[in-house]
Amino acid sequence: MIIESMELKNYRNYDTLHIQFSPKTNILYGNNAQGKTNLLEAIYVCCTTKSHRGSKDREMIRFQEEESHIKLNIRKDQVPYRIDMHLKKNKAKGIAINGIPIRKASELFGIVNVVFFSPEDLNLIKNGPSERRKFIDLELCQLNKLYVHSLVSYNRILMQRNRLLKDLVFKPEYEETLDVWDLQLAQYGREVIRYRENFIFQLNEMIGTIHQKLSGGRENLQIVYDPCACADQLEDEIKRSRFSDKKQKTSLVGPHRDDIGFYMDKVDIRKFGSQGQQRTAALSLKLAEIELVKKLVKDDPILLLDDVLSELDGERQRHLLSAINQIQTMMTCTGLEDFVSNRFPIDRLFKVTNGMVAQEN
Repeated sequence: MIIESMELKNYRNYDTLHIQFSPKTNILYGNNAQGKTNLLEAIYVCCTTKSHRGSKDREMIRFQEEESHIKLNIRKDQVPYRIDMHLKKNKAKGIAINGIPIRKASELFGIVNVVFFSPEDLNLIKNGPSERRKFIDLELCQLNKLYVHSLVSYNRILMQRNRLLKDLVFKPEYEETLDVWDLQLAQYGREVIRYRENFIFQLNEMIGTIHQKLSGGRENLQIVYDPCACADQLEDEIKRSRFSDKKQKTSLVGPHRDDIGFYMDKVDIRKFGSQGQQRTAALSLKLAEIELVKKLVKDDPILLLDDVLSELDGERQRHLLSAINQIQTMMTCTGLEDFVSNRFPIDRLFKVTNGMVAQEN
């Protein structure tokens, strides 16, 4: 799969833009705060409906405008697709595939798979559990529509149950309705947990070999899924937690509190690893994500790299660049020195200046 072109209108600091991409390596360079990351964000939003930054739709619309448009032209298995996304300040976004509006965002998933890699991802290991859950959810939602349904349903029930827990202070007679919410929370929670278990199992099949290469054969990395409660015990654990839930007015048990562990020779590097070990493990995780997408969808994902090379030393740069050599890549940077030193081919070069993009080759 490749992205052939993108059009923007009133997106972030872009008035209008049309850009044609190479099917291989596309470098977007320029000074900071010129709009390079905005271009990668627009691609990610159009493929997944969400910003990797967590931004809301209205925050991505150009200042003083009411609407924004993103259009991607994609070719997959020689079949052309067009994705149109219409962001609105005070309404739900509109999405169309080949000119036909879709009712559910999940209908978009599976057309194109993107892997986003930013400097913040290098801190994935040492950051809090919510960042690691976000990593699982963003990738699994692209790979498995059934997971999307389970996760959306779980989050909806969780929100309603939490609202009820807060209301019990004023309406204690509603407590008996908690049984209904608990059953549904356990039902969808079990599904979420099992999909995540399988995802981590598949990642583990990839990451060991990748990490050994990155560490020069010195370290063995293993990922461990660390659920708040096991799938088979989830319903019982939710019931046991009810007293504490009522006291704290929130749901304390469920996959919304899961985590992932990263171990090198049985040492938890989240707590005891050096910064170098944590960053190398995060890079291994992203490279394993690419390989897993290849395996599951039988195609290369689109890789979006946001100024990552400047955060890596020379050896890790070479490993990353060799791994992405055959994948369509959109990469931002402030200078081209890293590509020259690594003798990495640049198929298409763009200079980004204050919301303007000029192709230079």
